[in-house]
Amino acid sequence: MVHAAELSSDAKAVIPHDVQQLIVVDYRAMQNSPAAMSLKDRTLPPELKRLETSLKTSGLKVDQDADVLAFAAFRPSGAEQVKTVGIAQGQFRTREILASFAKNKTKITTLRNNSIYPMGAAGLSVAFLNQTTLVFGDRDALRAALDARDGMAPNFLSNSEFVSEMGAVDQKAVWSLLDQKGTQTMMKGVLGDASGLADYDTVKNRMKSSHYTMDFQNGVKFDMAVVMSDTVTAATAAALMKGVSLLKKTQGTPLEKTALDETSIDSNAGTLLVSYSSSDSQFASLLSSPLFQQVVK
Repeated sequence: MVHAAELSSDAKAVIPHDVQQLIVVDYRAMQNSPAAMSLKDRTLPPELKRLETSLKTSGLKVDQDADVLAFAAFRPSGAEQVKTVGIAQGQFRTREILASFAKNKTKITTLRNNSIYPMGAAGLSVAFLNQTTLVFGDRDALRAALDARDGMAPNFLSNSEFVSEMGAVDQKAVWSLLDQKGTQTMMKGVLGDASGLADYDTVKNRMKSSHYTMDFQNGVKFDMAVVMSDTVTAATAAALMKGVSLLKKTQGTPLEKTALDETSIDSNAGTLLVSYSSSDSQFASLLSSPLFQQVVK
């Protein structure tokens, strides 16, 4: 079976416009892959773990019915702090869930035509957009998401750059889009000590956006593309990454050296391209290696 984590129009509409990072996963595919679950357990940021845990422990049992799970980190208008909202798609038993709310006399708040329900004891809330899509998060994040969906603020659908990039990735089991700031943060982690070099400052300021995908059907396959402002910068970034790779090979374990040998780094038409593939067992071993921990730190 081919897995794809596609977002519906309702899901896209509830994502605010100013997205720093969007992560979307085929929840079924991930749960069926031990390698994918190990990756999630080791790398999911604390805020995303909090959202996913709240979804599982809320008593709504919606995680059992979710097919696609998405997390959007965004900057609310006029705010410096990034907020995160979760979106779940699936066939939810909304009638049973709402009946349970009514039976327990759950306190409901409303925002325009939206009913907002408390989601367990974690201080988060959930709103059902329809029978197949729900959105959840803390009060401010959820309000910003519903404002975007109701046309009170710009939403993801008006972010033409991200919508265009989505077409290249949303047929994969796991995919992510990052804006310039998100890309700079990610690349700093990938390059490690090399991010302190003078060449990196030149490269960093010319990063525009990036996306990556992961697939778990036949082993593990990872592809990343970082869009630069020009071909020279992309080539420079590729050279930096190749230099880091060679350095890591001299310091790494045999397993890490094999992983680096299986990683392709190149540039094309102003885009840095990185690809990696391995078997499930190789990837599971790599997760506990010092090299992997440094990259995802």
